[in-house]
Amino acid sequence: MSGTFDGDPFGGEAYDSDFDPAGPDPFDESPAGLSPFTPAPFTLGPALLFCPADRPERYAKAVERADAVILDLEDAVAPEDRAAARRALIEHPLEAARTIVRINSADTTDFALDLAALERTEYRDIMLAKTVSSGQVERLAQFRVIALCETAAGVVSATEIAAARNVVALMWGAEDLVASLGGTSSRFADGRYRDVARYARSQVLLAARAHDKAAIDAVHLDITDTAGLSNEAADAVASGFSATACIHPSQVEVIRTAYQPTAAEVDYALGLLEAAASARGVFQHEGRMIDGPVLRHAEAVLRRAAR
Repeated sequence: MSGTFDGDPFGGEAYDSDFDPAGPDPFDESPAGLSPFTPAPFTLGPALLFCPADRPERYAKAVERADAVILDLEDAVAPEDRAAARRALIEHPLEAARTIVRINSADTTDFALDLAALERTEYRDIMLAKTVSSGQVERLAQFRVIALCETAAGVVSATEIAAARNVVALMWGAEDLVASLGGTSSRFADGRYRDVARYARSQVLLAARAHDKAAIDAVHLDITDTAGLSNEAADAVASGFSATACIHPSQVEVIRTAYQPTAAEVDYALGLLEAAASARGVFQHEGRMIDGPVLRHAEAVLRRAAR
């Protein structure tokens, strides 16, 4: 059975009213009765650039400047402009492999409209705004989901959410988190995060990595604060985040620089691993005691250098 949504978001064209977001997984190539397909690991980044979905003239520029673009149907778009944003999403396609679509939270009327629009595109990497439970992402079985844990309920449930099969990454958000707490600011006057934001950031990172999923660091809203963004991105990569989201093209290179190891770091990692090849157990290298975890740190540096 077909019909049209109230408000005619796609210009009167029909949609499939029987569409079931929890239906068969189109990525599942396993024979019937075998274990379901597991989405490939999240490898986009390190700089993920948000772009309002109602600004299609910016789409191509955004994807050219960043490692991946997040076409935003949620907070970056005024409610009255979301129908136009969904039309633009359909009519101005980008390379699906480098595009993520942020959809509205599962408890909104826009959620079903966003999913119907996505069915008319090639996009299968989505970011679910204000995720609060694994049940919400399990309804999106045909998508690779980045769960955005940006409320008190979402942060508390981050471990459960990360365990969902089709979740490939978790991201956190400071401003919506503080709003959900009834607060007024995520940062002190000097730009440092308040303790509750730092806790949420750590909780999301730990939950993601405990389930071998990627973790994405939140945006830095002060576009002029290049030094602050650089410091946060450097801390993100040192802590284990896989990528950092941003809101302006000028922030892309700052993030890329922070995630790219220096020549000195690469040389040290190579030398350390070379020394380890002939060592037995714990050993000293350039005055430092070296054991297994330190070797894994060096391997992580070389993986980042190869991106």
